[in-house]
Amino acid sequence: RISISCLLPASWHFSISPVGCPRLLNTTLRQIVVMGILAAAVSLLYYSLVVIRNKYGRAYRDRRFHRYLARVTDTEATDTNNPNLNYGIVVDCGSSGSRIFVYCWPRHNGNPHDLLDIKQMRDKTRKPVVMKIKPGISEFASSPEKVSDYISPLLSFAAEHVPRAKHKETPLYILCTAGMRILPESQQKAILEDLLTDIPVHFDFLFSDSHAEVISGKQEGVYAWIGINFVLGRFEHTDDEDEAIVEVHVPGSENKEAIFRKRTVGILDMGGVSTQIAYEVPKTVSFASSQQEEVAKNLLAEFNLGCDAHQTEHVYRVYVATFLGFGGNAARQRYEDSLFTSTALKNRLLGQQTGLTSDSPCLDPCLPLDAQDEIQQNGQTMYLRGTGDFNLCREIIQPFMNKTNETQTSLNGVYQPAVHFENSEFYGFSEFYYCTEDVLRMGGDYNAAKFIKAAKDYCATKWSVLRERFDRGLYASHADLHRLKYQCFKSAWMYEVFHSGFSFPESYSNLKTALQVYDKEVQWTLGAILYRTRFLPLRDIQQENFRGSHSHWRSFSFVYNHYLFFACFLVVLLSILLYLLRLRRIHRRMLRNSSSTSLWIEEGLPPQKIAGPL
Repeated sequence: RISISCLLPASWHFSISPVGCPRLLNTTLRQIVVMGILAAAVSLLYYSLVVIRNKYGRAYRDRRFHRYLARVTDTEATDTNNPNLNYGIVVDCGSSGSRIFVYCWPRHNGNPHDLLDIKQMRDKTRKPVVMKIKPGISEFASSPEKVSDYISPLLSFAAEHVPRAKHKETPLYILCTAGMRILPESQQKAILEDLLTDIPVHFDFLFSDSHAEVISGKQEGVYAWIGINFVLGRFEHTDDEDEAIVEVHVPGSENKEAIFRKRTVGILDMGGVSTQIAYEVPKTVSFASSQQEEVAKNLLAEFNLGCDAHQTEHVYRVYVATFLGFGGNAARQRYEDSLFTSTALKNRLLGQQTGLTSDSPCLDPCLPLDAQDEIQQNGQTMYLRGTGDFNLCREIIQPFMNKTNETQTSLNGVYQPAVHFENSEFYGFSEFYYCTEDVLRMGGDYNAAKFIKAAKDYCATKWSVLRERFDRGLYASHADLHRLKYQCFKSAWMYEVFHSGFSFPESYSNLKTALQVYDKEVQWTLGAILYRTRFLPLRDIQQENFRGSHSHWRSFSFVYNHYLFFACFLVVLLSILLYLLRLRRIHRRMLRNSSSTSLWIEEGLPPQKIAGPL
């Protein structure tokens, strides 16, 4: 007799004997069937896990590299034969000229949490569809009836590129900036009325009364912030653990829990005349006084980029401040005016003639060593000679920051909400990039210690040596002698504005100076078209819903179907285990019955009847 035991949940035990051969065949067959079912279930589970891992591993990689791939496809010519493409037009009416930008985007994907995928339109030669004309629109303040003729070439240019069949559904926005802001309101109104009256007569674009306006500096700053963050993909959802996130208290929902989303970037832009800063304020702000709160209302912008006003995941609170006179050239002019006035006063008091001749120049620590310059004011000329003292230059220009003793203030004592330096990121454009890259050749990631050392060395270098390096082409291709002469001053000015004015610590390492983002210049017009078309996805979503409820099931992702599969699998596996436990219980009862019968037979007693299993 050979006994075989199987240590499975049922603890099967059977013996092979000549008499038990038929039972052996039945028992073995049952075991083989159950074992086969278990093996098949395990194999199916393993196969499903492999498929999900491969599919989602690929999807994860695709998501990580999607925005890098987008940089390549953005340079392709726009397919104007694609009926699913939509178009939008923005005219930037600046102080020196007007530029038109044409944008395009595919149909919305139907997810109300996603924004439109807007890109700049490119012609057959892959060049952006952009055109500029001069002068600025404000030049027509005294003859507003000529404005529509002035802007007509721009609109004709756009009409040639946008497919004719799309004209009536293509929104046109004419947004005027600095040049128009300084005009009286009556002249602004006359210019806008001429545009609203004449353009619909000659062009079929979607153009309503709200599509032509003079935007504030705050709006322009918000649009620039939106454009930069959109190109960087900071409005997208993420489950990537490597992505930086931030805790946000959504404006208007103070009683609700905070949400976590991608960290947006702040922007610093120093032009020739003004400096601007814009960044998200994720936490609810507090104010030192009621006056400060009143000022803050003009500097904080709260807006929803989502298509659904009831959804708060795309609600942002952004601080935007513009400082006139704090641009690089304007600051140098203020510095020279101060230097001229103080030197002239000193000459009168002490009877000196400093700076009146080239033989006795006024010493300027903000010019490179031995560099010569002249200041013209009120018909008088003052001669300067550089000493190249970077630290002294910083010390002299610090009072120009106009800082106050109030808390949470920056340049000119203007309110500035606290920046979470440990979890923030900023991009510096224009002069922030030129100061670090054109001459010092260290654009990109900003390091205060390295920048100071490079700036000191540059300032202390003789002007003749700098000219020699310039002639040898050692500086950036667009750097000129003006840049060389005022690099020392502008380096000190940029440093003081960033660290003293905006109070960024010298250890701050998350500033990137750049001229372009992903090899392209990002205009505020991109943010404008994104914000002003934010409700358009509702049209596509409603069309999708109208097609029938069956499309809802197709929208379920792969993972949700597999959740259902795993639930069914667990139910089946549980049923099998319960069945095996039942078999085990029956088998034990049969063993007890058979052992009792054998004992009675050996003792010569008649077997007693015991109730069998139910």
